[in-house]
Amino acid sequence: MASRPQLVLVDLQRDALQEQFRSDVLAGLSQPRKAIPARWFYDHAGSGLFDQITRLPEYYPTRTETAILAEMCDDISQAVGSGTAVVEFGAGSVTKTPLLLDCIDPAAYVAIDISGDYLHEACEALALRYPALPIVPVEADFTSTVPLPDSVEGLPLLGFFPGSTIGNFRPADAVDLLRAMRETLGEGSRLLIGFDLIKDAETLIAAYDDSAGVTAAFNRNLAERINRELDGTIPMEELGHRAVWNADRARIEMHLEALSDIDFRVADTDFHMDAGETIHTENSHKYNLLTASNLLLAGGWDPVSHYCDPEQKFMVMLANAIGGSITA
Repeated sequence: MASRPQLVLVDLQRDALQEQFRSDVLAGLSQPRKAIPARWFYDHAGSGLFDQITRLPEYYPTRTETAILAEMCDDISQAVGSGTAVVEFGAGSVTKTPLLLDCIDPAAYVAIDISGDYLHEACEALALRYPALPIVPVEADFTSTVPLPDSVEGLPLLGFFPGSTIGNFRPADAVDLLRAMRETLGEGSRLLIGFDLIKDAETLIAAYDDSAGVTAAFNRNLAERINRELDGTIPMEELGHRAVWNADRARIEMHLEALSDIDFRVADTDFHMDAGETIHTENSHKYNLLTASNLLLAGGWDPVSHYCDPEQKFMVMLANAIGGSITA
């Protein structure tokens, strides 16, 4: 049986992340248009709910991307080769990770995620499948540069960012994120990244407002987390889930909507929401080949190949780090 993987920087990162969560929530609820960054969905409960979402019939991205990764395996193997260390950003349940690991015979795997407990469990299961592979779970916010473990120093690096998570960031923030990844991985590295493509509004909305209500529970869990961790008194029975397609910005938006006038406290701070007022909890931007390529270039990555499913629902791109410093 594989040994238990060692979690890196858990205590230090967890304290810092909890303070950032408090700061982001208080700042977001104090805005005229309330908004909280989507990364705070992913506590242990939220990560589990998202894993359920990926298996829903309406949620096409996971199964579509998985099929693409399987189809492009030989190409990835030829482009990357063996002996590379894989660094996955926002690893979560590491569902798609084995597809990549089986393709390239990596020298090591580093999993970075904001939910340390959930990540640790996922990596323990992965270690049973790959007992000879060094696996290092790192609890950290990957939107900033992340110090990588000494065990991958000197190895060629492949960043892995599947699942269209890049779409959760506004374009300017997505560029900053890609630059942080470029800084984390360094010169000579590669990035394998997923993009959800623009398509009809009906398909998109169904993927974020499923008939079983799992996405609604995922959205509402953010408020439940605030109540749990920040002494919140948000009345959950008066909070609804809303998903809308914003065609002008090519994105799905998720909101938590007050169903009536409500007053509540968070971390000893008073807040009020009128009926119909929302907390903007997530954006999921959709792309095409041109906009995705331009985003990568602005973030310090040169796209070298791309792969789509036959229905043009999803795209996976392989990019090389642009040499030299990346400036605004």
